[in-house]
Parts: sequence; C-alpha cells; structure tokens
Amino acid sequence: MSQPARATGRRQQGFSMIKTASPDTPAIEFERVSCRYISPDGTATVALRDFSMRVGKGEFVAIVGPTGCGKSTTLSLITGLLKPSAGEVRLNGNRVNGIDPSIGFVFQPDAVFPWNKVLHNVAAGPLFRGSSKDTAYALAEQWLRKVGLAKFANHYPHQLSGGMRKRVALAQTFINNPQILLMDEPFSALDMQTRTLMQDELLQLWSQNTGSVVFVTHDLEEAIALADRVLVLTARPATLKRVYEINLPRPRVTSEIRYDKRFVELSREIWADLREEVHID
Repeated sequence: MSQPARATGRRQQGFSMIKTASPDTPAIEFERVSCRYISPDGTATVALRDFSMRVGKGEFVAIVGPTGCGKSTTLSLITGLLKPSAGEVRLNGNRVNGIDPSIGFVFQPDAVFPWNKVLHNVAAGPLFRGSSKDTAYALAEQWLRKVGLAKFANHYPHQLSGGMRKRVALAQTFINNPQILLMDEPFSALDMQTRTLMQDELLQLWSQNTGSVVFVTHDLEEAIALADRVLVLTARPATLKRVYEINLPRPRVTSEIRYDKRFVELSREIWADLREEVHID
C-alpha cells in the first residue's frame, strides 16, 4: 500500500523507522486474522473473523462498529497483548512478536500516576526508556509547553480538568516518539466543547510528525473529522465491511469541517452501513 498523498509532504522527523521496511510497506497489516478467547465463565468468544486491513505510514485510520464488535481487540493485537487465533498481524512488514516499544497507546481512562506531579508523569516514559534525568525532564517541559500546560507542571492530576488530564496523556505519548499511535475512545468522557478542542489538538500534534494512527471510536462524526479513512466493522464476530476514503481537505478544524457538504454526505453513507450492523447486534 502506498503512503497517502497527504502524508508525503509532512516533515520526516520525530519517529524512528524500521530500517528493513520498504517505504511502501504498510505500517500495520492484518491478514485474514481471527481472534478467539475464553471468558471467565469458560465461554469461547470469537471477536474477529477473517479480518484484513492495512494502515499506511503516516495515515490516520478510524475504526467504527457496533458496541462489543471487537474494535478494541484490533488494538490489542497490534500491541501484541493478544495473539491471533488465525492469520497474521505485521508492523512494518515484521510479524508482531511481543510488545513493540515504537507503539504509543492513549486509553479512554487517564493513564497517569495520581501520586506524581504532571511533570513527573510526562517524564516517566523517557526515564523508563533509559534517558538521563536531565534529558527526560527537559523533554517533559518542552512537551508541556506544546500542550499548553507549562504552568501546571507541579500540579497533581486530581487538580486538573478532564481536558487538561487528556493533554497530559497526549504529552506522555508523543514524548516517546511513537511510530504507531493507538487510541481507544480517548475523548469519550469529555464534554462536547472540550472534546472538539482535543480533536484539534491531536490533529496539530500528529501533523508535525510521521506516525500512523489507529483511532477507535463510537462517534461517527469524530471518525470522519479526524481520519484519512474510516473502516466499518460488522457485528461480532467482526470483519471488515467497508472502507471509506475521507476526501476532505487538510488541515482541518473539526468544529468547522462538520458543515462541509461532503462531510454530511459521508456521515449519511457510513451511518447507513453502520445502522445495519447495529440492528444485527
């Protein structure tokens, strides 16, 4: 899969690349993947069946589907936390084998240490990866400035608003220069106004780098506003139903792009597909 045209013009900095990977090698590839797991009561559940997808380098892909269909399972397979029952998952042409340090993950709940101040939370990643204390804290201060939290470096997470804590989460993730960024409903707990601001914040940070993003969401408008492509999954066991190219210009302001005629058309088309699966579910 060739790199999206939009991504080729962005600066090639901040993300480590696997040297053996060809420029045309997908950042992420699922090849006929099925995933079956056993629940605590002993019931076997098939989350994905014969699922295939590709995510190009520098591409932003959103995944939508009915509740419980297996959207988050795709992220766990990319990280290596889950292994496929059949098929293969590859990162930059290499089969996933354990947790890859080039991956960043932003969860729905805030993944912060509540006993640590904001600065310490953001510096934790570089320190864990072997950076010196001076380097880690200098980077943390730089990223706090980028996300507008420089004045809150010595606050504790409980002293911040929901939107501010989510900015901490973005700084925690981007400071590690992830080659692949996975996001699982990261803004779902925020109010609409804060959510819109955070979507723009994410797009701005992402546009400065060359990472690939897989963004799981229940919000169809959020998916269209952010992504290059939207993948629609079927009801469980999920497989790929349809892929929509989001041919909207970049850079985007999410509060404004929703009024674009093509945005409205895409919303109707994708919802028609998704509604069939919701009824099945």
